[in-house]
Amino acid sequence: MKNNFHTQRKELVEKYVKPSGITNKGVLNAMLKTPRHEFVPKAYENQAYINIALPIGSEQTISQPSLVALMTQSLRLKGREKVLEVGTGSGYQAAILSCLAKKIYTIEIIEDLHKKAKNILKKLNIKNVTCVLGNGSIGLKKYAPYDAVIVTAAAKKIPKELVSELKIGGKLVIPTEEHGSTAQELKVITKYKNIIGTKKIAPVMFVPLVTKKR
Repeated sequence: MKNNFHTQRKELVEKYVKPSGITNKGVLNAMLKTPRHEFVPKAYENQAYINIALPIGSEQTISQPSLVALMTQSLRLKGREKVLEVGTGSGYQAAILSCLAKKIYTIEIIEDLHKKAKNILKKLNIKNVTCVLGNGSIGLKKYAPYDAVIVTAAAKKIPKELVSELKIGGKLVIPTEEHGSTAQELKVITKYKNIIGTKKIAPVMFVPLVTKKR
C-alpha cells in the first residue's frame, strides 16, 4: 500500500509545528507542501514525518521539522528576498525556503551531501535554488548582498563575513555555542547601519559548523 505522505505531513504540522509557535501561513504551507521523505535516506523514510532529527550521512543530520519551521519563520520573508543558506545538508531547508523567497543560494562544504541535495532539488523541479560547493562559514561573496542568511549548524561565534554580506535591515538566523560552554542558542541577528541587534530565540542542539572540506 502506498504511503500517504500528505496526510502524515498534515498531522506533523497540526501536532508539532503549530504547537511550537509557528503562525506564519507561508511557513505552514511550505511545511505541508515539501516532501521531507525525499530528503532522508530510504532506511529512515518511515520516520520522515516524526518531529525528530535524522542522520543523512557524513555525520550530519536533517533537523526536526518544528525547528526548521522556527528558523524559517524567524527570517520574516515576504517573497521577494535573496537568501543565503550556509549548510545545505539534505536540501530540505532550502526546499522550504524556495516556497517563501525569490532566490536561494545554498552552500555545502561536504561534497557528497552537496551532490545528493542538488539531485533531489532537481528531481523535485525546484528551480529557484542554486547549490554551491564550498565553505559557507566565510560567506558567498559572489552573490552578495543578501536579504537574509540562515545557518543550519552551530558556530562557535557569529561569522563576521556573513554579517558583512547582509543588506541593511537583513536578518541572520544562526545557532551559536554560548561563551564558555557547549550549550547552544538559536539567535536572530538584525543588521542596522552601524550596529547589529541580537535576539535569542531558543536553546537548540545542532551539529558543529564544518569549516574544512572533507
